[in-house]
Amino acid sequence: MTDCVARVASGVADLPRDQWDACAGAANPFICWDFLAALEKSGSVGPGTGWQALPLLIDGPDGRIAAAAPLYAKTHSQGEYVFDHGWAEAWERAGGRYYPKIQLCAPFSPVPGPRLLLRDPSLAPALIAGIEAVVERNTLSSAHATFIEPAQVPLFEAAGWLIREDIQFHWTNRGYHNFDDFLASLSSAKRKNIRKERARAVEGLDILHLTGADLREEHWDEFWRFYQDTGARKWGRPYLTRAFFSMLGESMADRVLLVLARRQGRAIAGALNLIGGDALYGRYWGCTEEVPNLHFELCYYQAIDIAIARGLSRVEAGAQGGHKLARGYAPEPTYSAHYLPNPSFRRAVADFLSRERAGVERDRAWLGERTPFRKAD
Repeated sequence: MTDCVARVASGVADLPRDQWDACAGAANPFICWDFLAALEKSGSVGPGTGWQALPLLIDGPDGRIAAAAPLYAKTHSQGEYVFDHGWAEAWERAGGRYYPKIQLCAPFSPVPGPRLLLRDPSLAPALIAGIEAVVERNTLSSAHATFIEPAQVPLFEAAGWLIREDIQFHWTNRGYHNFDDFLASLSSAKRKNIRKERARAVEGLDILHLTGADLREEHWDEFWRFYQDTGARKWGRPYLTRAFFSMLGESMADRVLLVLARRQGRAIAGALNLIGGDALYGRYWGCTEEVPNLHFELCYYQAIDIAIARGLSRVEAGAQGGHKLARGYAPEPTYSAHYLPNPSFRRAVADFLSRERAGVERDRAWLGERTPFRKAD
């Protein structure tokens, strides 16, 4: 399609839900209209947050959205999980102004997925060119597309964006029928350790799985206490508002799976998951009582149970966490793409990325040799 005109909207919530989702698809819940609109309507992004929603759109000949990109103007680098603080400091030491910058992402969600939402796949280059135009016309420092699904990395490479690599730990369902079937694929020592961890973690507790109509406001009140505790320790203040969780329950209940641990009827810990087309996405965890191994149980082992029961191919348990390796979660590459219009800045970052990439690849190879799975004879 030629002579495309890209436009910037004031937010996803202002756009037709069906048109956005026709571009986003149904597989990844973090880029659907309900999720992104809930962030806006709940005040999790918007005034006072450092996140300004500026979705970029290209309309098709039928007048409907044919391509979209969830863009945000950022005045900081928080909530992204791909750390560019060093780049910001270097640019500002050189006399530049790093913020605001453009972020192409699902906010607060280190979940790989499409960042170019394409009802018409031929519009990918035009959409990328539109993002670049937003940066250049507003004399911004940069644009950053984070946690890009591997299939879209070549689109950004072809446009000349710099590619950054990192590592996450994902669990893969190799046709397991139950958790014991999964354990049978591990070394004897790892099997025994995981059984002990699980038994100790749930002693005296009841574990509940809540989804769909079973989710009620009282459950969100319980989980909010856990989320606040974790958010205060990790980020200083939680990114998401209490209203966001209610909206998530109202509009996406069938795609939410909340795991709660209760002692004598009182919830003491919880883990929030979102259900994708072929994956379970673990997102938030928190507790009000410290119980050995309960974090592993709710976030990793229960997630495996759920994925097997639902026939999902994998569990993506979020950013960081080398401790996931011993629990059957293997290292997988993740990708981000970066547009830096200043030639000198681009050269400096490109050199940094080349050196960083070599280290990441070494780490991934080292970790891959240390998974808990039984070695082939």
